[in-house]
Amino acid sequence: MTIELHTLSNGFRVVTENMPGLKSTSIGIWIQAGGRHERMEQNGIAHFLEHMAFKGTKTRSALQIAEAIEDVGGYINAYTSRETTAYYARVLEDDVALGLDVIADILLNPLFDSAEIEVERGVILQEIGQALDTPDDIIFDWLQEVAYPDQPFGRTILGPNERVSAFSREDLQGFVGEHYGPGQMILAAAGAVDHDVIVRQAEALFGHLSPIMRPPELLQPAIFRGGERRETKALEQVHFALAFEGPRYDDPAMYTAQVYISAMGGGMSSRLFQEVREKRGLCYTVFAQAAPYDDTGITTIYAGTSAEQITELANLTIDEIKRAADDMSAPEVARARAQMKASLLMGLEGPSDRAEWLARRLAIWGRIPAIDETIAQIDAVTAGDVKAFATQMAEQAGTAMALYGPADAAPTLEALKARLVA
Repeated sequence: MTIELHTLSNGFRVVTENMPGLKSTSIGIWIQAGGRHERMEQNGIAHFLEHMAFKGTKTRSALQIAEAIEDVGGYINAYTSRETTAYYARVLEDDVALGLDVIADILLNPLFDSAEIEVERGVILQEIGQALDTPDDIIFDWLQEVAYPDQPFGRTILGPNERVSAFSREDLQGFVGEHYGPGQMILAAAGAVDHDVIVRQAEALFGHLSPIMRPPELLQPAIFRGGERRETKALEQVHFALAFEGPRYDDPAMYTAQVYISAMGGGMSSRLFQEVREKRGLCYTVFAQAAPYDDTGITTIYAGTSAEQITELANLTIDEIKRAADDMSAPEVARARAQMKASLLMGLEGPSDRAEWLARRLAIWGRIPAIDETIAQIDAVTAGDVKAFATQMAEQAGTAMALYGPADAAPTLEALKARLVA
């Protein structure tokens, strides 16, 4: 496989990887503009904009956008995260030019028709309502809010009803003008792709764009502060989410954090799954995950249990975190490393995951690290590293907690923090 990178004169970057044997290509534009780049009054607009991209351009109606891709058997989609908005398609190799042309059209020529804005506003308000009705979904938004209070990084990606209800055509155009510059865009393609052909088409489609300078206040660093949110409601379960500040992307400890969290709650053999579910029967779902970002990171543990068992579950979770600092074994770490490597390599066998990998690595590091380099960094993590990380997390990391359901009897965050250092 060959990775090739080219930067247009205006800063627009193109990265491709030819994957021999494939007959299809995943191609997309990743834009470094997500929820964290919004002003308070804009909260939810990055996601709203993503929805509007498919609602018509100067040359295609919403139906024609869908038909252009589906007539050739492909699919097109988009997503918004805290740091990125992505627009991507999967097509056969003969239709790569068409796929890129459609993506460029929805990015460069959106109509933002007032009638379509109202239709999509209703769709997004329904999406917000659905999230609020899904406890094991909304609790992570609340956890993010208390971990990063009063800052863009802590706000929900969907936005609150009152903001979404007020966005106008001018608001959408304003966000595009501030953030959708060529220097914030990465075109990534993987599969049956010809790099030189893609570069020529990118030059024709995006080469005329002028660079933009984003206002400094829209790039403020995220600061993990921590706190507690407890929402009491008559549900069948208490949904419990606990977070610790974790390493950022460029922190060498990132791989240690990933190995640690895999050993703690990444699979059926993990400590939390075995202790909380298999031995005690306290829950059906329990897992842990680590998410690094440009300038911060968050390590999260989640479980759902009954009102009568929430104290036992929360205390046991803290005890397992403490125990990991003392007796995390070499076999456990080796198993976690193997799980990480297998997950990474299996995921990258598909062109869609491969294209996203290329775009995200280029955005983070300005280069594409070799997969062997990543594997070597995972392999370098030792049991001693993991125990040291666990100790640091227990003793020094910022902490946040969110609870939803019949949570009156649940211990407070302060009580759990005291137990953690006792």
